[in-house]
Formats: sequence, structure tokens, C-alpha cells
Amino acid sequence: MIDKIKSIFSIPELRFRILFTLGVLIVVRIGAHIPIPGVDGEALTGAFSNFQNSLFGLFNTFVGGAFQKASLFSLGIMPYISSSIIIQLMGSVVPYFQRLQKEGEAGRKKITQITRYGTVLLASMQSYGVVAVFLPSLTAGGKSVVVNPGFAFTFTGIVSMVTGTLFLMWLGERVTERGIGNGISLIIMVGIVSAFPNVLLNEITLVQEGVRGLLSEFILAGIMFLIICFVVLLTQGTRKIPVQYAKRVVGRKVYGGQNTHIPMRVNTAGVMPIIFAQSIMFIPSTVSTFLGDSPFAQSLLNWFSFEHPIYWTIFGLMIIFFTYFYTAIAFDPVQVSSTMKQQGGFIPGVRPGKRTAEYIDNILTRVTLPGSIALAFVAIFPYILMKAMGINYDFASFFGGTSLLIIVGVALDTLQQIESHLMMRHYDGFLSKGKIRGRRRM
Repeated sequence: MIDKIKSIFSIPELRFRILFTLGVLIVVRIGAHIPIPGVDGEALTGAFSNFQNSLFGLFNTFVGGAFQKASLFSLGIMPYISSSIIIQLMGSVVPYFQRLQKEGEAGRKKITQITRYGTVLLASMQSYGVVAVFLPSLTAGGKSVVVNPGFAFTFTGIVSMVTGTLFLMWLGERVTERGIGNGISLIIMVGIVSAFPNVLLNEITLVQEGVRGLLSEFILAGIMFLIICFVVLLTQGTRKIPVQYAKRVVGRKVYGGQNTHIPMRVNTAGVMPIIFAQSIMFIPSTVSTFLGDSPFAQSLLNWFSFEHPIYWTIFGLMIIFFTYFYTAIAFDPVQVSSTMKQQGGFIPGVRPGKRTAEYIDNILTRVTLPGSIALAFVAIFPYILMKAMGINYDFASFFGGTSLLIIVGVALDTLQQIESHLMMRHYDGFLSKGKIRGRRRM
């Protein structure tokens, strides 16, 4: 392990990528503590304590506590994710977006540009709801959170939050391009992990005060260990489809004739269904900010609170839906079958072409179903834990749910990328003792 860590920092390119990623994440955490102008921080902290066990509290967890501080990064990267979801959904039904998806690199650039425009629009709407409706309505100890509400505060707050979201989007893209791992997912993961020390300190305080016993803490630690193992197995589990390549004779050389396999992951979509579903679940709370204290807004917040089973039922069903949806986008059986046929590959007992595509699609469907159900179970497990052991959601979220799935999924994905860089470098430079010399010229 120590040798592998040394190898990481001995490779200049990999060292630069890791340090660049760490630098960006530090910037993200600094920005989460810079408040927008015109907000009383103490009053906001006191007022926000009433929203800890609501969707606002979960949203605050996703953005690393930035929402609680009304900082520049209060909206986090969620508007970008929501815009990506909308564009991808439109790609399945709108002919214009379908054509763009088939145009290759030019089409992808156009889709990316439209997604950015959508991010600006959604961030503007959400920031207006936060700055013009939500923050001015908050009070703590008779003191208003907003010092001087009005047009100047609203305009400044909207510009600050939209700029912060766009800056986060840009940082995420730079990490994906020049760093290590998926930049957007890493930003979300760092925000979630940043809340763990406070949650752990609160739990230690409860033990010291006698509210919670040591036995229950050991039980929770055992449950956490088992859930993490289950999530790792779920993330890494694969179904291998055997593939054979026929021998081809080209001149005097024989090519092919090898046996390989297609790895069908149980969770092909990774953490994206969780992020997508959670982004959609934030919509009711966003809508309620525009409605103020109306009865409909209160009932909407009640239905979509952590204490209501409707929230968890819809959340679980959306995870299953997005798992299938994202898998269909990420893995195309027809394209895989066509590529195999062109390269002379075939699945034993299955005819090449259409039958192979149908066979792969059938296996993909059967593998994805238990994977999506298991993913949904892990996501709603904190609710079960809250009802069974009486712990709050902040602590329960690390024993399953969105937080744990994102942390484990992103961590494994990042480690796999580091491992691929190490293996590639090892193959090029560490196995061979010297460069292969060319033939001498006479």
C-alpha cells in the first residue's frame, strides 16, 4: 500500500492531477463559507435550526453546509444536475435532441452548451426563491435574517448565487478534464463528508450525556460496517457474458481466437440515479418557497418531509426508474453487438447481430432489476433506522441513503481511475527495464 502511494506521487502527471483536484476541492470548501451581502449570520443559524430534519436540511448537507450560511455556493451544483436530467429526458422524446445525440462530438458540445444555459435559468429561479422569499421570511429571537430587504439585496443575492453555481460547474468540468475522478460527483461528495465531523461530535455528546448507550453505538457501528460492505459489493458486482473471437488469417499471421467476456455491472448507472432522484425530490421544497405560508405549501412540505412515508416511497421508485433510464443511456446493446460482429466476436450459442443484441439486452434487464431494488433499499434504509432506533436523520444518513451511496460510489470510481493510471504507467515504464532499440542502420 505504501509503495503504491509512493508510486502515485512519483508519476508527474498523476501527481499533478491529484494535487489539482485537491486544490479545487479546497476552493469549494472556502467558497461554502463566504456569505452573500446583507445576511445576519447569527440570526440565520438560529432560524435554520428548525429546518434540520426537512428537505432543506438534506439540501444543506449536499452543498456542504453552504445553504445554512447563505454563502455564494448555497445552491451547490444541483441546478446543473437538474438541467442535465431535463436535457437527457428530452433526448428520449424530442427529435431535435435525438439528432444532437447522434451527431457525435459536435452534438455533444451543443448539448453541453444547452445544459449550461439551462443551469443559468434554473439557478436564477432557485436563487430568486431563496433570496426574495425564503430568507426574508426567516426570523430568530425577533431578529430578521435579512438586514435590509429590498431590490438591492435581491439583485445582489441572485447574481452572487448564480455566479457561485456557474463557478462550481466550471470547477467540476476542470476536475473531470485535468484532475482525477468525476468533478461534479467529487464536489457533492466533499460537501457530504464535511458534515460528518459535526454529526460524530453530536453523537459523542449524546453518549457522554447518557442519552444514548454504548451498546446501541456498537450496534450502529456494526450496521454501518455491514451496509458499507453491501454497497461496495453492489457497486463492484458484475455478470460476465462470455465472448469468443474467431481466428482470422491475414497473410502468414493468425489473429483472434481468444476468449474474453463483457462485464455487466449490477449497478451500471453508478451513483447518478441517486443524484438524479434526489435532485427531483428537491423540487417540492423549491416550489414551496415561492408559495410562502399558504396551506398548499405547508401540506407539500409535510408530504415531502423525512417523517412521511410518501417521500421515501416516491424516492425509492424514482431511483429504480433512473437506474433503468441511465443504464439505457450508458449501455447500448445494439452498438455492442455491432462492434462485436465487426471484430469477429460472438457469444457462444447466440447468433451474431440482432439475436446477440436481444440476448445482451435481456441479461442487462435481469441484472439491472435487482441492482435497482438494492439501490433503492439502501437509499431508504435511513428511514427504517430512524423508526427502529430513534436517531435523527443527520446521523442516519451515513448508515445508508444518498450520502453513503454517493461517498462509496465516488470514492471507488476515483480509486479505479488512480489504479488505471498506475497500471498504465507500470506497463509503460516499470516492467520494461529499458527502451526497445530499433534496428541499426548500416
